[in-house]
Amino acid sequence: MNFNIQFPENNTKNLAVKLSAKGEQFVVKGHPWVFSNSIVKINEDAKTGDLAIIFSKNKNKVIGIGLYDSDSPIRIKVIHNAENKVTINAAFFRYKIELAYDRREELLKTNTNSYRLLFGENDGFPGLIADVYDKVLVVKLYSEIWLPYLLPILEGLQEVSSAETIVMRLSRNLQQSKNHNLKDGEVIYGTLDNPVVEFVEHDVKFSANVIKGHKTGYFLDHRANRRRVGELSRGKTVLDVFSYAGGFSVHALANDATEVTSLDISKQALDMARANGKLNPYSGTHRTISGDAFQEMKSLIEKGKTYDVVVIDPPSFAKQQSEIELAKKKYAQLAELGEKLTAKNGTLVLASCSSRVTAQSFFDLNTDVLNSKPRLFETVLKTKHDIDHPIAFEEGAYLKCAYYQFLE
Repeated sequence: MNFNIQFPENNTKNLAVKLSAKGEQFVVKGHPWVFSNSIVKINEDAKTGDLAIIFSKNKNKVIGIGLYDSDSPIRIKVIHNAENKVTINAAFFRYKIELAYDRREELLKTNTNSYRLLFGENDGFPGLIADVYDKVLVVKLYSEIWLPYLLPILEGLQEVSSAETIVMRLSRNLQQSKNHNLKDGEVIYGTLDNPVVEFVEHDVKFSANVIKGHKTGYFLDHRANRRRVGELSRGKTVLDVFSYAGGFSVHALANDATEVTSLDISKQALDMARANGKLNPYSGTHRTISGDAFQEMKSLIEKGKTYDVVVIDPPSFAKQQSEIELAKKKYAQLAELGEKLTAKNGTLVLASCSSRVTAQSFFDLNTDVLNSKPRLFETVLKTKHDIDHPIAFEEGAYLKCAYYQFLE
């Protein structure tokens, strides 16, 4: 394989690690994070990317293998939780990539050629994401632990996905690091004529800017919900709040919604939403509103506007523990505004991607708000992650979505 970059040398060494009783318990149960305060014993010269071999305190057996990260409070990211012996080499990574691909098999039988092939910790690759958009593979790195192992991982990803092009995306931290020569948005394998790549999601065409778009260019996790909203939208009016590139809007238009309104603060995102809409034939009207979602929703309410289907899918409101209570207030506000904007016998779809707000807490909060209103409603459905976003540990779960049908 001919890559367009020089790979960092693999000068890593093995570290012998012992943990506190609590830390050891987490690893044995399959948790992928070891915090610095759980480490009781480790080599003094440990550096980022070194292989951390975790031994049990009493029996001195290997209970897990991880990658050491000197720059993170999560000091060891576990890549293998088990006592069975493994060698961390190209074959090890290839096996894990094939395993991940097999998990997505059901999705790939549908008319869909965009999917998350590696979902970080949940697929055994903490701090590494790999998304496929048709023939383009976008790999996003969030941690330097992967730099020494990039070559075998990228070879495995390309072979398993049959990608013709690979784009490298880097987190902010990595963009500022001097420990590598990688650049964010660099085409490291094959060629890319256009940064905007077209792909298909359950029969509906979309596009993503894989060089400059958020994350890897698009949000794949809501795919099943977008399809469901599309099916609900036939002959209906739809409001898509925090629409970004128009995921819900485009499915609604493609499924013969009569009128769709995409609301987002970013004019650039709304340009993408309009462009994505035009990739598919549609007969309805596509309107866009640029502005603060809370303000614009209040303005629509004042104008007496209502919609048959209202979808509210905000960005994460709780990036840290201290923001949880404020996040809950915002979700309650959105549920309240959404109820007012939902027409008679309409459907309100509320979603959250704040991992710190649990699914139960989010659903309870919505129900409390809607129960405080005079209208009768029923909770039709509660959903979580799509098949290509498997959850292997509690903190890996972040997405939740509920469908509320008003009966009057």
